[in-house]
Amino acid sequence: MARKTTTKTEYRIHNKSDKPDNIVRKEHDIQKACEGIQSELPSFLRSYFAYLKGNVLPMTRLAYLHDVRFFFNYLIEETDLTKAKVPKDIKSEELNNIVAADVNLFIDYCRNYTVDDGETVTVYENGNRSLARKKSSVSVLFKQLYRDGLIEKNITDGFDPIKVAKPGEREIKALQDDEVMVMLDAVTNGTGLTDHERKYWEKTKLRDKAILMLFVTYGLRLSELQQLNVSSFNFSRGEFKIYRKRGKESIMPLNRSVVMVLTDYLTTERKTVTAQNTAAEDALFLSLRGTRITERAIRELVKKYTAIALDTSRHSGYSPHKLRATAATSLIGRGNSIYDVQALLDHEQVTTTQLYAQHKMNVKRDLVNDMEWELERKDDK
Repeated sequence: MARKTTTKTEYRIHNKSDKPDNIVRKEHDIQKACEGIQSELPSFLRSYFAYLKGNVLPMTRLAYLHDVRFFFNYLIEETDLTKAKVPKDIKSEELNNIVAADVNLFIDYCRNYTVDDGETVTVYENGNRSLARKKSSVSVLFKQLYRDGLIEKNITDGFDPIKVAKPGEREIKALQDDEVMVMLDAVTNGTGLTDHERKYWEKTKLRDKAILMLFVTYGLRLSELQQLNVSSFNFSRGEFKIYRKRGKESIMPLNRSVVMVLTDYLTTERKTVTAQNTAAEDALFLSLRGTRITERAIRELVKKYTAIALDTSRHSGYSPHKLRATAATSLIGRGNSIYDVQALLDHEQVTTTQLYAQHKMNVKRDLVNDMEWELERKDDK
């Protein structure tokens, strides 16, 4: 019997909007991923799917759907609350029998659990923020089921609260200005790199420096930087365009430092790499294979260079989001208006920007340096 071969469908972008093709393609990929998960879930959740599509960001929608699928699998594998073998077969009347205590047990289960795939046992550990998101996903689900009349009670009021650190309770992690200079020196001169790392650095140092400069100058989100194109930049006008959350366009001004590092990269390294497909031809940052650099690769290079700046292990280096925090704290530390910084970083609420205003560079160090009791005692002698 001949084996049936399957071929992956290739999608072509027919784009009549102002958005670049790579942005349209990414939105399409998220949409397809959402539809794939929805096809694994019961059809009576249609209203829930519609609510998510119309009210939350695409990546949040995808995360919520992942959480709900995980919740349904938990009901099947860890409880006797359903007779279904797969999530799609769970019946609405079975959900009607679930009480708040059952959801609280699920959240507690999510704190620490293991998955055995037959070859490897993986231990998953979730912090309070991840748990709060899972709780939110399931809360929205049960509220929607109640609105649709599929369950008799809104059980969400009985969900146990999850303590998430309030603004100011946690230390904001960001590089100090002198550490930024160490980081930029490392990517410029290769200082602090291992012999193995230097082999790649020789080929990507201008690209990596441009990436780091854009992060610490503009506080870009990882997705915003990864999606940048060569055509995003208008050097004659001194500006470039990025796409924010919800597809919002934002024009950013170029300064001389950024123009210098981008020009160095575009006129040298970028020209030596051949784009492997049409989707990568306009990509600003390419991998050595000629494809658009991935978010994972950007995370790894940021961790590497921030680890050098912090004089710590590669594992303990900072994420791109902490370079966003670095930009915020540095701008505020230079005396810039909190509202101007809010606009630059695209914070929806100024209270988010205020978190960085409270974390002034070196404020703790300056305070304790003014309290040199022993040195002052000796000076008095």
